Amino acid sequence: MRHRSTRSEKAAQVAALALNSGSPHTQHIWVKLVFDGVSVANVKLFRSTAIAAGALAAAFILNTPAGAQALSNSNAQVADSVVAVVNDGVITRRELEERTALIAKRLQQQNAPVPPAEQMQRQVLDQMVLERIQLQRAKDDGITVDDTTVNRTLARLAQQNQMTLDVYHSRIEAQGVPWSTFVRDARTELTLSKLREKEVDSKITVSDGEVANYIASQRGPGAHNASDLRLQHIMFKVPQDVPESEVAAVQSKADAVLKQALNGDDFTKLAKDNSEDTDAGKGGDLGFRTPSSLPSGIVTAMSTLRPGQIAPTLLRTSGGFEVIKLVERRASQGTAADAPKLVQTHVRHILLRVSDSMSEQAARQKLLDIKQQVLAGGDFANFARTYSQDGSASQGGDFGWISPGETVPEFERAMNSLQDGAVSDPVRSEYGYHLIQALGRREAEGTATQQLDIARQAIGQRKAEQAYSDWLRELRDTAYVQYKGIAAQQQ
Repeated sequence: MRHRSTRSEKAAQVAALALNSGSPHTQHIWVKLVFDGVSVANVKLFRSTAIAAGALAAAFILNTPAGAQALSNSNAQVADSVVAVVNDGVITRRELEERTALIAKRLQQQNAPVPPAEQMQRQVLDQMVLERIQLQRAKDDGITVDDTTVNRTLARLAQQNQMTLDVYHSRIEAQGVPWSTFVRDARTELTLSKLREKEVDSKITVSDGEVANYIASQRGPGAHNASDLRLQHIMFKVPQDVPESEVAAVQSKADAVLKQALNGDDFTKLAKDNSEDTDAGKGGDLGFRTPSSLPSGIVTAMSTLRPGQIAPTLLRTSGGFEVIKLVERRASQGTAADAPKLVQTHVRHILLRVSDSMSEQAARQKLLDIKQQVLAGGDFANFARTYSQDGSASQGGDFGWISPGETVPEFERAMNSLQDGAVSDPVRSEYGYHLIQALGRREAEGTATQQLDIARQAIGQRKAEQAYSDWLRELRDTAYVQYKGIAAQQQ
């Protein structure tokens, strides 16, 4: 069972780990974080805003100004050179170097690629600037965190690691981090969480219509036919009263195009090049259609598909042969009560990270080679154990059952487009390239009310992430930031 954390637990600021992206918004982490055998978090592409309190432990050490000071002497920093002025505060070179070194060490421990030193230091500094701006805003807003809240969080962290607080205390200090620093970092993270709650999360609303349409868009095999369907098609016309030989010739041509579409060729281009219907110029886009306006054969075929999938066989209609793709579903009535249950996907993957030793082209080609071997009968799990650079490698890349909204968008779109048992082409995300296999689907457990709550939470989380990104960007744009020395040259 996944821990669904409260908002105050969710906001562990882990963006500094995602060093491949310089964007100011909250990033995702995809690594197993361990303190000397103490599992802190095993995150499966989950968004950082959904990370439970267990992930705070890693965030405290890696992602706060206080954590970067674990080995430093505050008095010595007075004479240290300044690398950035942030409103009425500063970031020193020592702080930057120590934090960069800590993050580099953690990445190495996780066997993750470490960016070139200059690039990494620049990105770490940018993240530190964002954190300082937020802490200053929290101070201006009068946001504080009392000792009771901090102590309760620390006790929860210890419990989640199946330790007493005293044992947890000892284990943290064994990593070279003073307990006083760890406690201070906990307070910092909780402060940033309260700031986000006040400025962003508390202002997010989700309507019943959004919930209904979201659930409809996630529907999978076995869904009933109450939702409107957005379709694309490629029409091969068959005139009436023509010889069977001509019908067979049209069917052969249509079969060839269907094969191209199922192999991943661009559907819109195929429609423009081959469709004989008037909407060919629009890529065969039929827009949304109600089930009652469509031939029953098409409605039946679409009921077995997820959005993004193509009907695996030609459909014979009154006009001829059609290749049809399900683009999107939406609830016909637009009400949450009419929405079907959410569908979970059992999925596994292989991740290859892009780095100096693995180019984009090399990563993609390697995964294409693996896909061909899997299609020829190779064991996906064995390939994952051998090649995957994700924490799930030891489990054969198995993520278990994934609910809508729990994965990064690129991964989820590719996953949703797969038939059960199918393997994707390489999929690019900010972490590298993924080869994805869908193993099965099921309706998520729970009552209808619980299903709606899950959907509402997923929508709210996505909206909050976008709002947080926009808010951070605005906060950064209105702050006074001046880089100094070498840092100024790197910007």
